[in-house]
Amino acid sequence: MRIAELSRRSGVAMPTIKFYLREGMLPPGVRTSPNQARYDESHIRRLRLVRAMIDLGGLSVAAVREVLATVDSPTDDIDGLLGTVSRTLVDAPAAVDPDAMDEVRALLDGLGWDCPQGHPAMAALAAVLTAARDLGHERIIARLHRFAAAAELIAAADLDYVAAAEDVDRMLESVVVGTVLGDSAIIALRRLAQARESGRRYPLR
Repeated sequence: MRIAELSRRSGVAMPTIKFYLREGMLPPGVRTSPNQARYDESHIRRLRLVRAMIDLGGLSVAAVREVLATVDSPTDDIDGLLGTVSRTLVDAPAAVDPDAMDEVRALLDGLGWDCPQGHPAMAALAAVLTAARDLGHERIIARLHRFAAAAELIAAADLDYVAAAEDVDRMLESVVVGTVLGDSAIIALRRLAQARESGRRYPLR
């Protein structure tokens, strides 16, 4: 298909597609003439992946480019690749309170979680602890173990989803899609569960 049909089928505007091509976020098509190229279903899938990361995941173009570079890297180190993609999807603060970071490490040790040191999610969690204390809501910190138990179940479901992919490329794509869409789904389900639990605990009289 030509770029006009690629745009129509993917729902992505032609100028945006050309930008993605220039930025290396979309593989080039097969040249049929100096000014023409043909594209296939893989380009449609890649465009939908990029739009999901930007529109649903809120990732910057730079972050998307980094994720895609990892997805497109040939290697047998699945855990390393999955970790790279996962870390890229975390929006961590540049600086955190060292005491809060120590508290996060102690929490992970207490949970028995063998997590990579320096994972940006640790800094993100440390920032949550600091914000909770600044707001006078330390009580939420005491509930982190319950959140962690739920997170373990979610992580197992995530990796089951990734493992069901038929090849490495699809596994890595599944990490991105599963995390981006999964985060949105979890937030939505949490809000619905809160509404249900609130109605159960505080019914209208």
